Amino acid sequence: MTAGPTLRDGTTAEHELAALQREHGRPLFALLLRLCDGDRQRAEDLIQETLVRAWQHPEALRADAFESVRPWLLTVGRRLAIDARRARQARPPEVGDAVLENARVCADHAERSAATLDVREAVKTLTPEHREVLVLVYFQGASVAEAAATLGIPPGTVKSRAYYALRALRRVLPGYAADLR
Repeated sequence: MTAGPTLRDGTTAEHELAALQREHGRPLFALLLRLCDGDRQRAEDLIQETLVRAWQHPEALRADAFESVRPWLLTVGRRLAIDARRARQARPPEVGDAVLENARVCADHAERSAATLDVREAVKTLTPEHREVLVLVYFQGASVAEAAATLGIPPGTVKSRAYYALRALRRVLPGYAADLR
């Protein structure tokens, strides 16, 4: 189809746009569907936007410059698809409510600081032997064998002292019992 004279009144514009869509709609849709990764709704939206651009620029649709308006429509549609993809990539992905409801709630800095002070005070209540094992194994990350070698005691003693130290902490810190397992 070639565009007729300028689109003056509403009915002429509507008829010419309908004729454009009938003649070039399928190839345009096929291209846009491919560029939109199979998203039919987005491809249809881009077809509408392409036709709006054709309506806004009737001079581009005149047959004097070229034999068919299809290349112009395909180029405009392709550029709109590229712009839409770039816009989606520039925005952070949208998150549904279900994701937020299942998101893990992290304690704020003040709560962590208070918990750290509570644990420090509780560790001070332990016997020196239990405190040494707890500091080596849990706070410094030493293995049972490394702690045994450092303290000069058997590995079984390290394990039992760690067990009894944690048990004592559970009694002193009842609100943190789940964290001490």
